[in-house]
Amino acid sequence: MKIKVGIVGGAGYTAGELIRILLHHEFVELGAIVSSSSAGSPVYQVHDDLVGETELRFAAELAGDEDVVFLCLGHGNSRAFLEKNPLPETTHVIDLSNDFRLQADREFQDREFVYGLPELNRTRIQQAQSIANPGCFATAIQLALLPLAQAGKLTDDVHVSAITGSTGAGQSLSETVHFSWRANNVSIYKPFTHQHLGEIGESLTQLQPELESEMHFIPYRGNFTRGIFASVYMPSDLTQDEARALYKQFYADAPFTTVSDAEVHLKQVVNTNKCLLHVQKFGKQLLITSVIDNLVKGASGQAIQNMNLLFGLPETTGLNLKSVLF
Repeated sequence: MKIKVGIVGGAGYTAGELIRILLHHEFVELGAIVSSSSAGSPVYQVHDDLVGETELRFAAELAGDEDVVFLCLGHGNSRAFLEKNPLPETTHVIDLSNDFRLQADREFQDREFVYGLPELNRTRIQQAQSIANPGCFATAIQLALLPLAQAGKLTDDVHVSAITGSTGAGQSLSETVHFSWRANNVSIYKPFTHQHLGEIGESLTQLQPELESEMHFIPYRGNFTRGIFASVYMPSDLTQDEARALYKQFYADAPFTTVSDAEVHLKQVVNTNKCLLHVQKFGKQLLITSVIDNLVKGASGQAIQNMNLLFGLPETTGLNLKSVLF
């Protein structure tokens, strides 16, 4: 039996990544790919990297027999879609927006959304009905901090400097994704106020309930298309060897998160569902470098990882993707 998959918001970047990966997932049958702007058109006319890969066409609505529906809608639109289009209780939902990530938003209609970070909530995901997929910055930063939170070692303020590619802003055109603005350029946006801070704080508090540390997060727009490179640092009483051992133990059973002994860079993870971490100590400062592909581990790949867990499959199924260095 194959998993019948539907996708809503099929014309965007995250949907394109879902389609690209799911076409080669041995246990998936791709059904309706809903797009209000492109209904009736071949999928490859929008996602032209799929020319020759599929003859599927965009649909105007779901078929109604889906086992799981991925919502690839803009923030705020997933809740509106489910209000207008209630799905059967037996249909799993994996939402890629921020509509259901925070604890206060996780109960909706008759659904309870589980926060879909497998390295944190694997068992709960396996038993879930609906999943709130984490944000891209949130994924990279949380994976850099979870081992310290579990050990109760987040006792000082945390500083984060992280840069993301232009695809993180979505497909809609704006000044800051225009080529002539973005090329050969770097800029700060939403300093100290980024929307992913809420979900990060809730996850860290889940592991370290008495957490009082503040997080100082400066996000940057990069002049590249894909990837997140995050530098996370804070004072720590751990030695470098103790910290590395802590991280390797925490992620020993995490197939996509690897603690590297060598420094890491973006090209190692682009096009993959990997997160690579590197841990260093400089004086009193512990520095954790975290790199992911914002569209894969930061969005669609992680959503498929969650789907695999929901349906009792090995979480690596369909996700054995390799990066391209050159």
